Amino acid sequence: MSDRMTVRSRKTLLTAAALTAGLTLAAVTPALAGASASHATRAAAVSSAQGDPRNVTQHVADFYGAYIDAVWATDDPGAAASAKALRGFYLSAAAQKKVAAFEAKEHADGILFAQNVPVKWKVAYTGSGMGHATSRVTLTWGDGPKAQVSRIDVQSDLKTLKITDLRQAG
Repeated sequence: MSDRMTVRSRKTLLTAAALTAGLTLAAVTPALAGASASHATRAAAVSSAQGDPRNVTQHVADFYGAYIDAVWATDDPGAAASAKALRGFYLSAAAQKKVAAFEAKEHADGILFAQNVPVKWKVAYTGSGMGHATSRVTLTWGDGPKAQVSRIDVQSDLKTLKITDLRQAG
């Protein structure tokens, strides 16, 4: 019977030790996180997402999200090809020509209307008529109170969902 008590005592002691270690780790982890806490906050801020491939504004948001990811990934050798493929899929032929003309003239990205890449983006529906919908894309350049913002009005065909025009918003 004393062997049985010894096994129970050991199990109880191990359980208590594991519980204590877990509680200690839970208490200490936030203090140790320090600077990396901001990265965890960004990751946790978008813990779920959803979409609808039939929604024209969602289509624009999907394009800008994927496009910004591709041009952001400068260390990925396939990123440029991905950005080009995204343009081919989401933009009408006429919009692709307009973007190319802007890029040749301005030496800047004709999707973002800039030479660098924003850190945040947001898309909102602003109206529709005559078979087209307009979305306002808001790009945020940097973090903090001094972050700059630019806006682009994106016109899409309601039938094909293709982006037919992009203009810098005033």
